[in-house]
Amino acid sequence: MQVHIPLKQVIDNSYDIFIEQLSQIPLETKVAIVTNPKVAGLHLSYLLERVKSKELYIITVPDGEEYKNQQSIDTILESLFNHKFNRKSILIAFGGGVIGDMVGYAASIYQRGIDFIQIPTTLLSQVDASVGGKTGMNNNYGKNLIGAFHQPKAVYIDPYFLSTLPGREFGAGVAEIVKMAVTFNEEFFTFLESANLHDTKVLQEAIKRSVQTKADVVAQDEKERGLRAALNYGHTFAHVIENETQYKTYLHGEAVAIGMVIANKLAVKLGLMQESEANRVLKVLQKYNLPTTYEIADVENFYQAFFLDKKSSDATITFILPDGIGGVKMLDDIQKEDVIAVLEEYSA
Repeated sequence: MQVHIPLKQVIDNSYDIFIEQLSQIPLETKVAIVTNPKVAGLHLSYLLERVKSKELYIITVPDGEEYKNQQSIDTILESLFNHKFNRKSILIAFGGGVIGDMVGYAASIYQRGIDFIQIPTTLLSQVDASVGGKTGMNNNYGKNLIGAFHQPKAVYIDPYFLSTLPGREFGAGVAEIVKMAVTFNEEFFTFLESANLHDTKVLQEAIKRSVQTKADVVAQDEKERGLRAALNYGHTFAHVIENETQYKTYLHGEAVAIGMVIANKLAVKLGLMQESEANRVLKVLQKYNLPTTYEIADVENFYQAFFLDKKSSDATITFILPDGIGGVKMLDDIQKEDVIAVLEEYSA
C-alpha cells in the first residue's frame, strides 16, 4: 500500500542583483537588520537613511568566523521571537560573508522560512558569498556543515562600502575573484593579470564579471548537484586549513588562496595544468599580498579531514581542480598517494 503526493511544480526563486549606489528600499513589514559592531559603527547610519519599513530593529552579533555558530544563530532567532516577527517579516544581512551566511540560515529556519535581503559590505561577500543562496554555520567538525539553500529576495552591492575595507579583507575578496576566473573564464583571468583592482572603475568591472559568472552557474545548478560544485575550487583544502587554525589565523579568502595554490600543484602533478599556468595564478595572488603557503602539522590527519567535505562521500573525496586556465574538473578517483605526495610538500 502506498500514497503518492504529487509535488512537482516550478518555484521561481529568481532575484535581482543591483551593483550601484544604494537608493531607497521601501519595505512594508517588520524588518530586522542583522550586522556586527564594526560594520554598524562604520555604515549603519548610511543604511538607515535608505531603508523604510513598518517597524525596524537592529540585531548585532560578534564579528568573526569563530562566531559563525549556533550561539549567534540563537541570538538572531530570539530577537525575532521577542519582536513577534511573522512569515511576512524580512531580515537584512548587512555585513560580510559570515553575516550573510548566518542571516540566510536564520531566515531559512525561522517559522520554516522567511525572506531576507543581502547587502554585502566586503569585497568577498559582494563577488561571491551574497549570491547563490548558500547559508549556514560552522561547528566543531568543519565549516558550513550545517545550513540550507535559501535564496535572497534581492542583493544590493554598493561599492561605497569598500572605501573602509582593510587591506587583508580586500585581498580575501580578490582570491574569490581569481577563483571564478581560473575555473570559468580564461579571458577574465587574463584581464586580472594586468588589471589594477585598486582602481575603482577596474574593480567595479571585476565585481560585475564575477557576479555574472556566479549567477550563470547558480542558474544552471541552484543546489550544487553538479556544475556549481566547481565554484569550490581551492575550498576543499581551505576548509581544512581554517578548521585546523580555529578560524583565527586566516580570513576565508586567504585560506582559499592557499587552497588554490595546493590544488594547482595537484593539478600539475596529474597533468591537468602546466607549471607555467600555476605560476601565473600564483603571481596574481601574490600581487595582492595573499598568503600562498601553509605548514601541515600532520599530513594524514589533514587528508582524513577531507572526508568531512560536503562534496565527498563515504569512501571517496571529490577534488575540484583547474583544467588549465578557464576550465575545471571534478574528480573523485584521485589516488591517495598522489594527494599525500602534494601535501608532504607542505609538511612542517
